[in-house]
Amino acid sequence: MLKGFRDFILRGNVVDLAVAVVIGAAFTGIIGSLVKDIITPLLAAIVKQPDFSSLVLNVHGGRITYGNFLNQVINFFLVASAMYFLVVLPLNTLLKRLHREAPPAEAVTRPCPECLSEVPLQARRCAHCAQPVAAV
Repeated sequence: MLKGFRDFILRGNVVDLAVAVVIGAAFTGIIGSLVKDIITPLLAAIVKQPDFSSLVLNVHGGRITYGNFLNQVINFFLVASAMYFLVVLPLNTLLKRLHREAPPAEAVTRPCPECLSEVPLQARRCAHCAQPVAAV
């Protein structure tokens, strides 16, 4: 029973997932601080209102605080855009540079004109149908 649990925990994808969760939790703090301490004040300077929580709609004695919802929607889009433009886009660009496609390999076979099977370039006859093929 413990051997099966050990094998499960030590599989590569479980360990990778655990590392991703820990790194993601730490990175959430960085992105949250970026949005809260840098981007939101810049947005507040442009819009002239840093917080929308004072926006309330009174309906038959009930309070609908749609300003809080608006704050969360803005926060989500700021976090998502910060993640995309500061992490995803540069990382994708870096990965494209590192993983350039290899040039296509030189052909070592050609199709037989009669049966369309693959024939080595140096062959004079097809191995499948014995049709003579021109040398390259």
